[in-house]
Amino acid sequence: MVYCSNCGEQISDDAYFCPKCGTKTAKGTEANVKTSSEELRDAFYKVGIELERAFTIAAKETHAAFQRARADMQQKPAEQHEPMTCPNCGTKNAFGSIFCNNCGKRLSPLEESHGA
Repeated sequence: MVYCSNCGEQISDDAYFCPKCGTKTAKGTEANVKTSSEELRDAFYKVGIELERAFTIAAKETHAAFQRARADMQQKPAEQHEPMTCPNCGTKNAFGSIFCNNCGKRLSPLEESHGA
């Protein structure tokens, strides 16, 4: 029989941990047995590495998506930025208008995207 180096409890020779206080014994140290806190620390470390990888990939993909969107917006046909003509009164309205600034008629989605 051996005694716990922390609390002095008598423990069996083949025990890896003290049953009273949980301290790792010399035999547990020799066997390289991990405590639950060491296992938890290792698990959090591994999760941290995986999260860093995931965020790095997500950042690169987000940056690429913004670059594609910017390029797409710059390549839009000029007609999409031209004034929109009201189908009711023929007044030219600024690109993106929802209602005619002369008669108040709602401009149709077809005219919003193509102009008239």
